[in-house]
Order: sequence, then structure tokens, then C-alpha cells
Amino acid sequence: MRVVVVESPAKAKTINKYLGEDFKVLASFGHVRDLPAKDGSVDPDHGFAMKWEVDPKSEKHLREITEAVRKADTLYLATDPDREGEAISWHVRDVLDQRKALGDKPVHRITFNAITKGAVEAAMAAPRDLHRELIEAYLARRALDYLVGFTLSPVLWRKLPGSRSAGRVQSVALRLVCDREAEIERFRPREYWTIEALMATTGPDGGQTFTARLTHLHGQKLDKFGLPDEAAARAAEAAIKGTTFSVGKVERKTTRRNPAPPFTTSTLQQEASRKLYFSASRTMSVAQRLYEGVALGGETVGLITYMRTDGVQMAPEAIEGTRSAIARDYGTRYLPDSPRVYKTKAKNAQEAHEAIRPTDPGRTPAMVAPYVTKEQLALYELIWKRTVASQMASAELDQVAVDLTAADGSAVLRATGSVITFDGFLKVYFEDRDDAGEGGGDEDSNRLLPPLRQGDAVDRREVKAEQHFTQPPPRYTEASLVKKMEELGIGRPSTYASILSVLQNRDYVRLENRRFVPEDRGRIVTAFLENFFARYVEYSFTADLENKLDEISAGALGYREVLQDFWTDFKAAVDQIQGLRVAHVLDALDAELGPHLFPPREDDTDPRVCPKCGSGRLGLRLGKFGAFIGCSNYNADPPCRYTRQLVASADDDGGADDLAAGPRELGVDPESGKMVTLRKGPYGLYVQLGEQERIGETKTGKPKMGPKPPRASLPQGLDADRVDLQVALGLLSLPREIGTHPDDHGVIQAGLGRFGPYLKHGDIYKSLPKDEDPLLVLTIGLNRAVDLLAQQGGGRTRMAARSLGAHPEDGKPVMLKDGRFGPYVEHGKARASLLKADRENIEGLTLDRALDLIRAKAEKDAAKAGGSAGAGASTAPKGTAPKGTTKKAAASKARTTKTDSKTGSKTASKTAGRGTASGGGTATSRKSSGRKTASAGS
Repeated sequence: MRVVVVESPAKAKTINKYLGEDFKVLASFGHVRDLPAKDGSVDPDHGFAMKWEVDPKSEKHLREITEAVRKADTLYLATDPDREGEAISWHVRDVLDQRKALGDKPVHRITFNAITKGAVEAAMAAPRDLHRELIEAYLARRALDYLVGFTLSPVLWRKLPGSRSAGRVQSVALRLVCDREAEIERFRPREYWTIEALMATTGPDGGQTFTARLTHLHGQKLDKFGLPDEAAARAAEAAIKGTTFSVGKVERKTTRRNPAPPFTTSTLQQEASRKLYFSASRTMSVAQRLYEGVALGGETVGLITYMRTDGVQMAPEAIEGTRSAIARDYGTRYLPDSPRVYKTKAKNAQEAHEAIRPTDPGRTPAMVAPYVTKEQLALYELIWKRTVASQMASAELDQVAVDLTAADGSAVLRATGSVITFDGFLKVYFEDRDDAGEGGGDEDSNRLLPPLRQGDAVDRREVKAEQHFTQPPPRYTEASLVKKMEELGIGRPSTYASILSVLQNRDYVRLENRRFVPEDRGRIVTAFLENFFARYVEYSFTADLENKLDEISAGALGYREVLQDFWTDFKAAVDQIQGLRVAHVLDALDAELGPHLFPPREDDTDPRVCPKCGSGRLGLRLGKFGAFIGCSNYNADPPCRYTRQLVASADDDGGADDLAAGPRELGVDPESGKMVTLRKGPYGLYVQLGEQERIGETKTGKPKMGPKPPRASLPQGLDADRVDLQVALGLLSLPREIGTHPDDHGVIQAGLGRFGPYLKHGDIYKSLPKDEDPLLVLTIGLNRAVDLLAQQGGGRTRMAARSLGAHPEDGKPVMLKDGRFGPYVEHGKARASLLKADRENIEGLTLDRALDLIRAKAEKDAAKAGGSAGAGASTAPKGTAPKGTTKKAAASKARTTKTDSKTGSKTASKTAGRGTASGGGTATSRKSSGRKTASAGS
């Protein structure tokens, strides 16, 4: 038996029919592995090593493939014929190697551009090895996207609370939208006028009217702004009305209009957007179904070729089939003498794939209509028409331009017209409502002029002066944005749809009347990147990086070399920005976005003056939920609390409106088999594993319930719509072990407590920065954890606690510890800071010296209190009342301490040995099983 691995089950079923019983075709269901979404998945310090993780959803399919390969004698990897397809094949083979399923069995890579029996059989007859350079180009792209996203996004979260993420290509696409919006805002309309005259012939067949426009006045050729105002227009109108006109010059020429090439991914998305009103993602989804196959008369057949391509060329047999269909259906008049050959004009064509075309040009839309959906038929018809038209004869047009000259020479009017004398390809691919992109629908098309000869007199019927204003550049549609990205060399066919989706999902842009409008959140992110990471959102830099990826594909560059060149400069830029104060960032953004946030007022008053207090200055401010407009007198006396929302709060509802009606099921925990749910409690949102079970009844007949199931509160600032099964299980499994500290090999943990996410190293706790991504607690790696722990106590690394020996009176340990304000010694509740000389020789600190410090501190405290209960009280064993203190007073003090610990007072925090509450959570809030029960969700 031979095993063939493809990407989708629809393809698997069709291909299995073509190959027969000796083959078993299985689907990988897309990518089977990816880089885990956490710190350290790409390691620049070790040759950009990548840690891959099998997607839990793919495990079932991988097991099935593994079992089949163990019993097979040959493996064929038949994933899609592009960079991503090559990567999927590499991942599958690598996993099979790791699971020792391959042994010495031959592994072949095959590709086909269409799912037809002939294409599949031809591919099976010409297998090859995996393309190493394509795989390396994929590795480089994936590493670049990861390094940018996981390095730049945390900077955004720290400097711009409320921001979502940044990406290597998505940020550049966002800049395009924001730059266009800034152009529109800067635009100032300019007035201009035009003059049109309705003219008529005067011959025996006179009376035929036509329109002419003023082009010359008083010997000067008029440009667009030749008539800048109404006064100039009225003067020109009077000049025309005061004279007669005759035909001065007649120009006639025949022009040819050539068809457009067949579709690439980009042009298909553009045309489907303009003509069918499909989004890019919808276009690709429908095209995928047409490519994978449709049941035609009991047989599943792929209707179009592979739909992710930069190429415009077609296979010779496809060209021949198209020409045969043209000759049969439209006649030889519509067939050029030789086939048309097209070449890719895209800045960076990825691979030499065919254009998107019907697998059989003779299969007309009418023939497939009974077997496909309305959407599929519309897209197939568009592809079929474009393909057939691309091999048809050119359209021929007669164009005429006539100059009408005033008798006194004061003015010249021009009339133009054209007529299609042979429709050619327009017979197939022509739509009145949108032909601008195809060259078939300008305003002069099919406008006929009456027969006019030089010297003929013409009558003037009506003169019309019309006012106009220049228009700002239009906002991008999906079609025009994809076209612009392709022109600049940004992105690739497989990425256009996902880029546009990400921008909308992140709330950086919105679609309004089918055009992209940037949200304020998106503009702030773009302004930040342009001010502090300008190089990395430059169009030319991004395109150059795409060129380097193509050179890796061609074997001209090593992928590690490209990654190292990029990472060296990028990491330096990030490190430089890390040190910037948020206030500095805010000032830069306030200046950059001032014209947008505070546009000029009609009454010319200062738009930054606070409308509430009248004296404060409005400016951009940052809060924990994002940016807002606030008054500069916020901290004045008296304070002005005026604020204005800039972007929707990331935590307004958290996407949790639907939770009022009941829990939201997130999925089944693979370990316990219990349902994981998202719920809304009196203290906020939380996730829960399973349900509380009834274990019996009380004596009164009431139900007796078992222990509460594991729960975990959502960290502050985490949107409910970001919580999926993976996130929920991560929260429930806290605290998690990150690794061992390189200095003392103590374990570092990440957890979530009453004060939020924290790190724990020994008895040291460190809260995670509040302006970070709330899910950092699930993804933070060892290096970042060590850095954050080192920031505690003025940027130094805090040492672990150690015992100096037993106290000679009670035998209990005297400890050397490190706190917020430096190292100290401790015995029971007595503490004493180390002096400068002791800190300089901390390794040589002895038990006797520690006891001297504790005794001196106790005597000093007693002197301040004016009492005599000094050293004995400080060094007494736990539970022994100090001298001069009654047992009743001691018990009272103990009760006070207990009460304070329940309320979480400062006294209790000190007693716990943690200083002030800088960490999050206590040991009692976490269970040994690894599941956490959070009070907020109870």
C-alpha cells in the first residue's frame, strides 16, 4: 500500500478515486505544527532554532497518518504547490521521523496545479524530493513574523495600553490605510469651472447635436484650473456666446484594446470585490471549493486551478483548449492568429505557477450551473470569462476628435467620440457598471459624433458653465488595497486575505460603505511605529525583505544570514525604545495626531482649550484601558476631570454581554474530559472546569454538594472574546513552572493571585507589569522572567534567603534575606538591616554578627518607645511574651495580628515576610494539583 498525504479531506476523496485501491489518501487538514505563542519559540542566540509544537487539533489526523505509514511501503506528500504547501509536507515528514514511522521507506514530493485525473497521474509519474530552499524561505518568513510580533507587541502593550498587536506586514498595510486617511484630512478642496456647449450641425441633414468643451481661450490652452472662479467662467461663457463656430480640425484614428491576462490571486480578489462585492476572504473560500472539486454527474472534478498564485501564464494545453473553445463558440474572427503570451508584472512573483483558470475551458458556466451554489457559479463565471477573453482578439475602436474654432479666434471647443467597430474580447468580458479596470467603459465609449468636415459651420444651441471642486483621494477598498500592496511588493497571494481580516479583527480599521476607515486605535499604533520604528514600517524595507525571502527560495541567500541581519538592527531598535518614558512617547503621539484629534474649529477658537474648566489644555492621555483625551488641569487644585473617549475601552464589556444568560462553553479538557466554561460572577469573569457535583442530601433534605470545581479569574484587562479553550486551560493550570534561575538554580513560577499576575522565585514575588498583555503570565519565558525579577529592588538581582545558623536561646534559624530595601537578618519577627560594611562582605556574614545587629535594632526600638522591653522581647522564642508584658496583653496582640492578616492589612503583609504587597496572590489561593481556585470567580 502507498500513502498519499494532501491538505483537505475534499481533495483526499477525489484523488483516491483517481489513484485506485492500491493507494490510501489522507488529509493533514492544513498545518500540523506551529511555533507556540510564547516567549522563546525562536532562539536568536542559537542559530534561530525553532521549537515546533503539534496543534492539538491535528493530533488525531497525525495519528491516523502515522498508523497508515507504518503499514505502507511508500509515502507521497501531495500538499499544495507553493511555499506553505512545501512547509506542510516538511512538517508531516519531520513528525513521522520523530515518531519512527518512516524507517527507510521512500518519501516522494508531488505537486499538481489542478485536481483532475490527468494532472494527478502526471504528478505521480514525476515525483521529486522536498524543495529545501522553499522550506528555508518558509522558516525565514515564519521566524521573522514571530520575532517582530513577539518583540514589538510587548513594547506596544507597555507604551500604549489598549493596543492589540503589531505584525511585520499587517503594520505596513495599516500604515497604508492611515496615510490615506491623513491625506484626506490634509486635503483642501480647490474650486475650478468648466464650460460645455451644446452644438448642432447645419448641413442638409442638420440638427444633429453633440457636446463640446472649452479647451482654449484668448490663445491660451486651459488646464484644469484655467477657470478658477465664477467671474472667469462667466467671462468665458460670454466670449463663447458672442461669436460663431466652425469645424477647424478633424482627427480620426483606429485604436485597439487588448484583453487583460488571466487572474492571479490579487486580480481575482480585486475583480470579485468590484463586480461581485465579495470580500477577499470570501473570494478565497469560494475559490477553494471550486479548486478542491464539485460533483458533476457522479464524479468529483476540480473546476479551477490552484488559486494562490502570482503567475499569469497558462499551460500550453490550456491555451490550446481555450482557443478551441473560442473558435467553436464565437468563430475564427474572434481568434488571434497566434496564442497570447503574458508575463508577470508583479514586483515579487513568488513561484512560477499558472494563472487561475478553468481546468477545462470547454466547461462553460451554463454547464456547471446545476451542480454549484450561486456564489460558486458567480466566481466560476468570472474566472471562465476572464480566461477565455485573455486569448481572444483585440477590440477595435474608431476615435474622432474635432476642434471647433471661434470666428474671432477667441476660443476653441473640442468634441470627442468613439465607436466600437469590432467588439473582440469585449463580447465575453464586458460589464457596463465597472469596466474601468478592464479598459472598456470610459465616458467616450460608444459616443458617436455626427459627420463633420473641416470648414463646416456649426450652430451653438446652449452654453453651460459648471462649478467643480477637487476631490480628496478615495479611501481604500479591499480591491484597491490589495492592488496597492501588490504594487509595492508587500505580502504574498496567500497572505492578502488574512492581513485584511487581522486589521479588522484587531479593531484597527473598519469597513464603511465598502471602504477602509482607520480607527483611532489603529492611527495611534501607526503613529507610534512611524515615530519610533520608522524603518520597519517603510514600504521599501518590507518589500526588500520579501525580495530576500524570494532569494532564499532561489537558493541565492541563506535564511539564517537574512534573519541575523534583520535581528541585529531590530533588537537594537527595540532595546533603545524600551528605555523611553511613556510621557515622551505620549508627547510625540500628541504632536503627530494633533491635527486629527483637534481639528480647526469654524469659529477659529483654540480646539485644545478644555470646554469644562476653560483654562486647561486638552491632550492625549493614556490609561490602563487605552488612550483618551484629557485636561491638563487633572492634578490641579481644584482638579478638572474632563475626559473624552478616544477609542472604545478594551474592557467596557469584554465581549461578555452574552454571559448574563449563562455560561459559555469553551470546549472539553482533554485530560479530565470535563467541559470548560466561561462565566460571569459577582466579582467578574472567570473560567471553570466541570460542574459542582451533588453527593447526597442533608438531614433536612437539601442537596449536599461536593467541593467547588477548579476556577480561575480572568486577569484585569483581558477581553472575554480572547478567551478560548487553550487560554482557559492555561489559566486553570496556574501557577506554572517557567524554569530555574541561572544564579541560584531556584525555581521560577508564574501565577495569578489577588493582586494580579506575578512571578515567584523562592520567597520573592514580583508583579508582572500592568501595562503588558494580560496573558503574559501564560507565555512569559525564562529570560524575560529573570529580567523582571532583576528589576525589583532598583534593578539588582535579589539573592535567595539562607540560614546563618540556630539561635543559641531557642534553636530556631537566623536567616539572611533580601528585601525591597536591601539585605537584612531575621529571627522570628525580629529584623535588622545590614550596615554598609556588612553588605560589602555579605558572603562572610556570621551568626554572631547577625545577633549583634538584631540586638542593636531591638535596643534602638525600645529606646524610641521609651520602654524597657528591648532585647529580650526581640529575641524571645515565638509564643513567649516579652518581659514586662502580661499574658493577656500578648494574647490580645496575637488576636489583632490574626484579624489584620484576614483583612490583608499592611501589618499582615509584613508579618508574612513579603514587605508591601508587590506580588499577586498567596500560597493559600493555589492548590497542589496545579488548578487554581480564584475568589473573584466564586
